[in-house]
Amino acid sequence: MASKEYRIYLPERKMPRHWYNIQADMPTPMQPPLNPSTGEPLKPEDLASIFPMALIEQEMSTERWIEIPEEVLETYRLWRPTPLVRARRLEEYLQTPARIYYKNEGVSPAGSHKPNTAVAQAYYNKQAGVKRLSTETGAGQWGSALAMACSQFGLECTVYMVKVSYNQKPYRRSLMEVYGAQVFASPSTQTAAGRKALEKNPDTLGSLGLAISEAVEDAASRSDTNYSLGSVLNHVLLHQTIIGLECQEQFKMVEDYPDVVIACCGGGSNFGGIGFPFLYDKIREGKETRIIAVEPEACPTLTKGTFTYDYGDVAALTPIINMYTLGHDFEPPGIHAGGLRYHGGSPLISQLYHDGLVEARAYKQLSVFEAALIFARTEGNLPAPESSHAIRAAIDIALECRETGEPKTILFNLSGHGHYDLSAYDLYLSGKMEDYEYPQELIEKSIASLPKFG
Repeated sequence: MASKEYRIYLPERKMPRHWYNIQADMPTPMQPPLNPSTGEPLKPEDLASIFPMALIEQEMSTERWIEIPEEVLETYRLWRPTPLVRARRLEEYLQTPARIYYKNEGVSPAGSHKPNTAVAQAYYNKQAGVKRLSTETGAGQWGSALAMACSQFGLECTVYMVKVSYNQKPYRRSLMEVYGAQVFASPSTQTAAGRKALEKNPDTLGSLGLAISEAVEDAASRSDTNYSLGSVLNHVLLHQTIIGLECQEQFKMVEDYPDVVIACCGGGSNFGGIGFPFLYDKIREGKETRIIAVEPEACPTLTKGTFTYDYGDVAALTPIINMYTLGHDFEPPGIHAGGLRYHGGSPLISQLYHDGLVEARAYKQLSVFEAALIFARTEGNLPAPESSHAIRAAIDIALECRETGEPKTILFNLSGHGHYDLSAYDLYLSGKMEDYEYPQELIEKSIASLPKFG
């Protein structure tokens, strides 16, 4: 029976010692990534100019369990294991028979789930003799996580931050600089890709695809620098599975198990992190758990995108990957869930969604912030706008349980706190925030520029 406690803390000795690689258990293997120059399947040496070999091997591995290095575990111990929290006050407010739990990843030093892979990537690059990492960031969670990880391992860090978030979220930029990172608004004048974008449209808000182009160009132009990505790629989602693996141990402690697992989904790192271990149970043990990805209507990658090959960035520098995409030229509006404003989805998640093993739904901004306020006022925890998409879905499912009388167990990932997002809350509370649904004709225009490979 479920615990009467609010927070379920996993003892440190129970912290997972391996990451889970879902590639070992996928019913349909992913289509191979392609070299952007030749259109041929990607080889390990094609990535060697921007990634260390240890991460390239993880990217292509089909081994089920991959050991976490002790040096990475030692840094994880700064905040892990993270608590699993029973949202009893939210349950009472909703008058639902459902049991609602959330995994609080906002307790990390950077305030989100992102350090789970940032620490691992910084470690493997340090082992390979790399001196500097370049990256992009949308809302700033990933940039601050990598900046923190680089400070732990003595690496320099340069971050290209999407311009709209650079202006909306100045304190996230400040946090990166506190950790020692150099931060540029993207598009910037530091790279050819940035200068080209500014020449085309000096007033552009930027996009994650464009910021990726700048960061990759930066890394490729310097022998001491590698590129680091906070989502989408296989090795990134691999590192994040520590979230779901901890959840499984915590549910054993309270003799419960989720009927529904929910996470917001942009590139897919926190969704894969909490969802993949439960997909292992679903695929191998026949569990009937629903696993739901939640995205914004303003950037509806899974719910309105096309499942095909596309570039991961605007300048077509990255490998061509098979994923749900809105087109690499897609420039999303300046909604406040900046971490969910990416044109594509993880190839792993895309294949699983295509196979019907996971679900997806999309919400508009106003309903998401409404859910965020309900959560904050009942549970006392201010969620990031991205995480609030998962809260919206959890509330809706809990209300369905109220109607049917079913006492389901709902788990969602609180992927980060919203302490640096108060300007967005100010806008919502003042009544000035507007909903936005990306027009289908603009999606079709962007899709028309897809590469003719694959």
